[in-house]
Amino acid sequence: MKYFIRLAASLIALIILCLPLPAYAQAYQLYDPPRSFSNAELTGRDFSGQKIQAGEFSNANMELTDFSNADLRGSIFSASVMTKANLHGADLRYAMVDQVNFTGADLSDAVLTEAILLRSVFDGTDISGADFTDAILDGAQVRELCAKATGVNPQTGVATRKSLRCH
Repeated sequence: MKYFIRLAASLIALIILCLPLPAYAQAYQLYDPPRSFSNAELTGRDFSGQKIQAGEFSNANMELTDFSNADLRGSIFSASVMTKANLHGADLRYAMVDQVNFTGADLSDAVLTEAILLRSVFDGTDISGADFTDAILDGAQVRELCAKATGVNPQTGVATRKSLRCH
């Protein structure tokens, strides 16, 4: 009988502990849940200053979109269009940015450390003060970016040319 009472009490305690507690969860949430904008039409949208960590922007059209000073750490921008987008001062650490068209975009003062930027297009892109430390880029991309690399990132203190390992 004692065994049965202990088992019942343990099961009740387990059930209570497993019940959702929305007020508690909201008050103590440590991070924002990822948001998905995959396959979205986001032309001209304003995401400036927003915290969108681990967001997903795959196959999205973000022409003229404003991401200035946004926290985009760990976000995925795969096979997307970001022509003339404003990413001034954006935090793109650890982001997956492959096959993205940045033609005419503003990446000045952006932090792209440890980001993956393979097969992306940077024609006419402003990268002054951008930090690419430990970012993964194609060799052709590095040569193209080194040709126009200037400035020092105000957040990290790293020169753009040094972060790209330009000669």
